[in-house]
Amino acid sequence: MPLVMALAVTGCGADADQRQEARKQEALAEAKTELIARIDDFCRSSATYVTALDRYGDVINATAPTVADVTEAGADLAEPRDEVLEAAREVAEARDAVAKALTDLSPSPSGTPSPGPSLPAATVGRVRQADADFTAAQQGITGQTPLRQASEQFNAAAVALEMSWLSLLGESGCLSDDQRGRARDYTLAVQKSLSQAGYYQKEVDGVYGPTTVTAVQDLQKAHDLPVTGTVDKATDAALQADLRAKGGAAADEVIASTAAVQQTLKLAGFWTGPVDGTWTDELTEALQRFQTSLGVEPSGTVDAATIAALEHTLTSSPSPSPVRS
Repeated sequence: MPLVMALAVTGCGADADQRQEARKQEALAEAKTELIARIDDFCRSSATYVTALDRYGDVINATAPTVADVTEAGADLAEPRDEVLEAAREVAEARDAVAKALTDLSPSPSGTPSPGPSLPAATVGRVRQADADFTAAQQGITGQTPLRQASEQFNAAAVALEMSWLSLLGESGCLSDDQRGRARDYTLAVQKSLSQAGYYQKEVDGVYGPTTVTAVQDLQKAHDLPVTGTVDKATDAALQADLRAKGGAAADEVIASTAAVQQTLKLAGFWTGPVDGTWTDELTEALQRFQTSLGVEPSGTVDAATIAALEHTLTSSPSPSPVRS
């Protein structure tokens, strides 16, 4: 074969390889884009389902389920549940497509990177178990079940299912920074109360992990409640009862410190509500406005930085002016 022709053939082969490589790169980019879109769909579907489920769990919004809700629940959950399960299936398919595109691009297993984000297997397992428990709780409630028992079982199963989904959303990156912050604040409050009641001996860190779950389960066992590891209405009532039963010291300390915060904010012009020792969302917002005026992080909790800034302000200048939201 003449040299010129050989060079031409070689050049054509190189061009073909480059075009094939480009097509593989394009296929990978498209697969990754599709995976991101499917994860977004999963996040939206999950949020819709959790909102529907919260009607029975009351983790996000306080409601008052009726007897009909307890005995007939599920009809309004079926459609959003089906949608979120379909969205999860599509995430798995899209992830498989990314994995295939990566393999086509780099056949060597050692050189193939991860196909991208996936739903945490352990948390998915907890969701499935909670879903099965919720279904069992519904089926276990009959016309002969005492109303209080039915309410406790139903709310406990709903809260466990809702919390498992919220955990999955958090680990999947579906929650906003604000939502993650509120979840941490909720866990901190639970851990503090459990610690005061003697059920929790570890660090109060805002992580709803195995130690916190075990502490809640111990509380539930002590009060003969459904053992879910999540704080439903009956469990919260039992926890508050335990705090009062300890001579009221722990509860009184919380009330006194809250009342002190309310009084301080009232004097500074940031709180117009009662000084009754009850911590509310409105009090948190008032404290955050106060912290903003002091120039510290508006955490909504009385931390060392806030105390230091307040002491400095009191000794060096008049009270800060209220910042209205």
